[in-house]
Amino acid sequence: MPVALVRFDDETGAPARDASGRCIRCAPHEPGEALGQVLGANGATRFEGYTDGAASASKILRDVFGAGDTWYRTGDLMRQDEQGFFYFVDRVGDTFRWKGENVSTTEVAGVVAACPGVADAAVYGVRVPGTEGRAGMAALVAAPDFELGELRRALVARLPDYARPLFIRIVTAIELTGTFKLRKQELALEGFDPARVRDALYMDDAVRGTYVPLDAELHALISAGKLRL
Repeated sequence: MPVALVRFDDETGAPARDASGRCIRCAPHEPGEALGQVLGANGATRFEGYTDGAASASKILRDVFGAGDTWYRTGDLMRQDEQGFFYFVDRVGDTFRWKGENVSTTEVAGVVAACPGVADAAVYGVRVPGTEGRAGMAALVAAPDFELGELRRALVARLPDYARPLFIRIVTAIELTGTFKLRKQELALEGFDPARVRDALYMDDAVRGTYVPLDAELHALISAGKLRL
């Protein structure tokens, strides 16, 4: 089957390559970007491309596993089990890296949305000065029975520490794009700065085991690297 899963580099936003310049196949159950091999006019798989030539070129990878081979990027992060079955994980760009681990925003958002008192949720990664990767942040619509303490208890029970949102933003609604996708890019750009965000912000205080209000003073400590996350 002309499909392969290769390791994805979250920092570069492209498939990772080894010292010889070749892409690295994923091990069973290891998430990676799905690639489809372009076999040419007489082959089983063709990539017609987009009307925008630059957009088409960005989807094509060459010399992936050997000199001269050509593959197209699907933009889907998937994993494959030992029997060859594929499982969808996330879309490229919807996964971020924190504390050396890959975090799927789709999987985390599903857990957050299932917590008591949460009516809707969007999860994304935000840059934190002085740290590698991106920290998890959840924008959520709170129902009348929402409690921060109950949210944290549910997340601790269902998610590993690296996947739990470090920051919480309470919003009245989560906007969608014209194609009904969450406007997570705009949320990520606004980050966790209370000077830019008018919504209520909270940070997970692991020492006290609770979410605490994120004000300008706390934000300054984080940005200066004086508070270890």
